[in-house]
Amino acid sequence: MKKVYPVILTPSNIGYVVYVPDLDINTQGTDLANAIDMARDAIGLWGITEQDMGRSIPEPSLELPGHEPNQIATLVDIDFDAYRRANDNRTIRKNLTIPSWLNIQAEKAGVNFSQILQDALKERLGIQ
Repeated sequence: MKKVYPVILTPSNIGYVVYVPDLDINTQGTDLANAIDMARDAIGLWGITEQDMGRSIPEPSLELPGHEPNQIATLVDIDFDAYRRANDNRTIRKNLTIPSWLNIQAEKAGVNFSQILQDALKERLGIQ
């Protein structure tokens, strides 16, 4: 589900403060590009949290909000489904089979099986 929300960027001592009027949330960024990224992240996190709580994500306004001369009003797009996929860190249980001798050696060495599997999968899939 893709949506585009209007935001207001206000210059500050450390970059920009971002306000999303439709959701009444704020975030900040070190420069314009970072502020837009942070806005997208804040909107995405807010939206999937609302979904997880059984609430719907409100439709965005169709017009840019009023703003002061030193502020920037712009639009930020978000794909809530893609955001959820990229940020879903819930754990799931996987059953796997290894030879008994290998299990004994790994346990003696204090191997964290879950971490080894995660690392190997990330390497195999080219994920950082």
